[in-house]
Amino acid sequence: MFFENYSTELLQSAIHIPLFILLRWITILVVKKYSKKYDRAKHRTRRLIRYVNFTSISIALIGLVLIWSGQFKDLGLMLSSVFAVIGIGFFAQWSILSNITSGIIMFFTFPYKLGDYIKIQDKDFPCEGIIDEIKLFHTIIKSGENEIITYPNSMMLQKGVTIVKSRTP
Repeated sequence: MFFENYSTELLQSAIHIPLFILLRWITILVVKKYSKKYDRAKHRTRRLIRYVNFTSISIALIGLVLIWSGQFKDLGLMLSSVFAVIGIGFFAQWSILSNITSGIIMFFTFPYKLGDYIKIQDKDFPCEGIIDEIKLFHTIIKSGENEIITYPNSMMLQKGVTIVKSRTP
């Protein structure tokens, strides 16, 4: 009885779930291949793969809700409520979103690597040192005086950065 009543939803779900698993797998392969080709740190790659997993699971769940509820207006109401709460939170802390976006952009286009000695051209806070870690929100720089400096990723993209000495020849 259940299979007869919900045969369309079951068929759509049987197509939807493997499709998203395949898309997730392809995306992860592309990230790993890019990481290997451009010599990105393994922990940065793992972190980006976690974001890919979270995003793909979220999209798959939204798709399943659409398949099983059949009412787009119900999903629209739910998503508008969720995005309203998230929007208020990001409006209060807009820099979080810009730093996350910058962190992901820096994974693919960052010309510097861990161990490079850099100088940030900032008139208010000139900074130089060795890149110790590149995280989602900020980059950790170790100065010559053994100071640990956390510099926001969004600022790394906005300011001029000079590579004084690269760790690779």
